[in-house]
Amino acid sequence: MTLFTEADRFWTRSAIDLSRLSPPSPSHYAVGAVVVGPAGNPMATGYTGETDPHFHAEEEALAKLAGRGFDLTGATLYTSLEPCTTRKSRPTSCTELILASGIRRVVLALREPLHFADCTGVETLVGQGVEVLEIPDLGDAVRNINAHVMGMQTT
Repeated sequence: MTLFTEADRFWTRSAIDLSRLSPPSPSHYAVGAVVVGPAGNPMATGYTGETDPHFHAEEEALAKLAGRGFDLTGATLYTSLEPCTTRKSRPTSCTELILASGIRRVVLALREPLHFADCTGVETLVGQGVEVLEIPDLGDAVRNINAHVMGMQTT
């Protein structure tokens, strides 16, 4: 069993903070993502709706790295919410984008609730050999930020 590090906690909290920039919408979660290189350097960030209302956080971050020749096999993608496996607005899921990028490690705060879709991001990534870690004690912050779609009261 692999444990997360203080750096994992820091970057996951950074992704959660980024998610607060996402314009609230009744049709999607507010999510943040950070891609961190093997030396611990942030390479790209993104949040849901950053450049287009239909773009997800992981998609936004990975788009900033596309075509730049980076080897992402040693990078870690930190995300506030489990990467999607089903999308209504775009043809490619965030899980597929992560797999195509070569990233082999993902850290998240919360698995996607069964609100919009039955997400199997964690299972799909693990099934393709990606190390996935969840930091469950950070999940409440993600729930609170997304209370507008989860029907919950914030604390």
